[in-house]
Amino acid sequence: MQKNAYIGLGIVVAVLLVLPFVLPNSYYMDLAIRMAINAIIVIGLNLLIGFAGQISLGHAGFLGIGAYASAVLPTHFGWHPLLALAAGAAATAVIAGVVARPIFKLKGNYLAMATLGLGIIINIALRNEAQWTGGPDGMAVPAMGLLGFELGSDRHWYWVVALLLSVSIWASLSLIDSPFGRALRALHGSEVASQVVGVNVVRYKVSIFVLSAVFASIMGSITAHYVGFVTPNFADFFHSIELVTMVVVGGMASVFGSIVGAILLTALPQALATFEGWETVVFGSVLMLCMIFLPKGLVPTLAARFGKGE
Repeated sequence: MQKNAYIGLGIVVAVLLVLPFVLPNSYYMDLAIRMAINAIIVIGLNLLIGFAGQISLGHAGFLGIGAYASAVLPTHFGWHPLLALAAGAAATAVIAGVVARPIFKLKGNYLAMATLGLGIIINIALRNEAQWTGGPDGMAVPAMGLLGFELGSDRHWYWVVALLLSVSIWASLSLIDSPFGRALRALHGSEVASQVVGVNVVRYKVSIFVLSAVFASIMGSITAHYVGFVTPNFADFFHSIELVTMVVVGGMASVFGSIVGAILLTALPQALATFEGWETVVFGSVLMLCMIFLPKGLVPTLAARFGKGE
């Protein structure tokens, strides 16, 4: 990893270690946990969109698979929550791997529509299989426990997601700096040129799609256990768009941009709650201004302006 990447990772870890001791109440602790969860999902999505240049408008569907695996398997079949989480991630990897090959033969708008359709299909399945999923009303999720210890308090969950976020950042930075990451960036630049120098375009597209989907599935399971309840809204179209917006606002092809985008767009709706009936208009205006004046996203634009790379 580059020196700046090490510095950035160190800053994030330091903030995560200090944050729970300075947050004033449980509301802010809950907000911090949700920010960290979204940041991990967006880091995985940015690997796909920002580094590999492959769009996905149905990523919330994979989030829903993980969430419902952690609800359905322990509730109906008595599985241990960790085993259910692993099963959800494995099922997501299989589904993503199977659909990725035909989907990634498409390009541009056709690719976007195909991933959108995949997310909608998953959402419809979760709504219609009411005998297993509770239908539109959702269902309760058993508590997460290990060796007799149950994750119950916000502070427990904070340390879990803080650890996962730190590992995700380190793993993503290492992957980007590896031959695999360089192949992804070459793929983003030009598929034809990548093929000429020996990059297996299909294999890399499928691999990063599966990896990104597994990121979402695992955090879907974590979110389900943290909240204690799941609904099909986990997997709806608007959630997918929200995740893509976090990538774009923070900065595509930027790991730390993913974190910034997740923090801002998780906190912004809360901050706009005072604009009764107008929060959507204000939210949209903020995003529009960001896209006009910071088209590459916050972190890459500011880094370029101050002459620093990530």
